[in-house]
Amino acid sequence: MAEHYFSSQTGRDFTPRPLSVDLAGATREVLTAPGIFSPKGLDKGTAVLLKEVPAARGSRMLDVGCGWGPLSLAMALQNPGAEVLGVDVNERSLALTEMNAEKLGLGNVAARLPEDVDPELRFDTIWSNPPIRVGKEVLHEILLTWLPRLSPGGAAYLVVQKNLGSDSLAAWLGTALGEGFSVARLTTSKGFRILWVLRAD
Repeated sequence: MAEHYFSSQTGRDFTPRPLSVDLAGATREVLTAPGIFSPKGLDKGTAVLLKEVPAARGSRMLDVGCGWGPLSLAMALQNPGAEVLGVDVNERSLALTEMNAEKLGLGNVAARLPEDVDPELRFDTIWSNPPIRVGKEVLHEILLTWLPRLSPGGAAYLVVQKNLGSDSLAAWLGTALGEGFSVARLTTSKGFRILWVLRAD
């Protein structure tokens, strides 16, 4: 069975390839590789999130399912004084995110496996193009691991394809996160919803 981008990918040849991509208002030269999410460019959902959400704010930011790092890199470019953390289960994604941060001169980006992140860390902004295709149970586990780590007053933005259950996911989040969180639809663009999760002050 072929490995998926949401597996570790540790057993395959890893040969990074150059890629030109528009991030934070300019064309950037980055690296990508097979065996990760959207290796040939900026995924459509990720592009919608980058275009539609407000600029990331705060001193600590999180990218859930970082892939080769477009969201992490964009947050770091917008906020050079902030700490930006990308998490992924795919180890070549983590390597590429850190390689791309170094390539762009961003010393404020780190990439980690989920189990290597201090559970006490809290985040002012969370961005994610979550891996919907892992299945509902795993997806719910991922979101309930990270969204409760929003700081008071912090906001998360999730991009989800409309026909892959974005509305039912929003309804579920509104119940599952419980008191102190609000969930809304920020916008719809090109077949994607942006879900907005806000933690009360």
